[in-house]
Formats: sequence, structure tokens, C-alpha cells
Amino acid sequence: MVKEPASPVKDKNYDLIHALQMSLEQIWRLETYIADADARGDTELASWFRKMQENNRKAGEQGKQMLSARIQRENG
Repeated sequence: MVKEPASPVKDKNYDLIHALQMSLEQIWRLETYIADADARGDTELASWFRKMQENNRKAGEQGKQMLSARIQRENG
């Protein structure tokens, strides 16, 4: 397994921002997977992808709220 190099960015919110970006990107990417499963008539797989998408939506909302609160505290 290849280990990624350490981030050159030393911002304390970097990991939060990166995880938020990944969650939001996954929501978008899952749209394609859902459409593919629906086109094949695979309702079980489409349903599973939708559940994953909803989990990413929840994580994205939580991440946005957390980031907003942190920025407000820093600029308070």
C-alpha cells in the first residue's frame, strides 16, 4: 500500500475541508451509479447507492456546519 505524502498545507481545518469536499464529490459521483443501476433495472443496487448518497449528504451538512462554526470562532 502506497502512503500519500503529508500535506504541505498546515491549516488546522485542512482535513475537515478535504473530507467535506470528498463527501460532496461522492454525492455527485453516485448520481451516475444510481442512473446506471436504474437503467439496468437493478433496484437493489440503486437503493444501496441512494443510501450511500444520503449518508454523504448528512456528512456534508455536518461538515459545513462544523467548518462554519470554526471560522466564526476564529474571526469572532
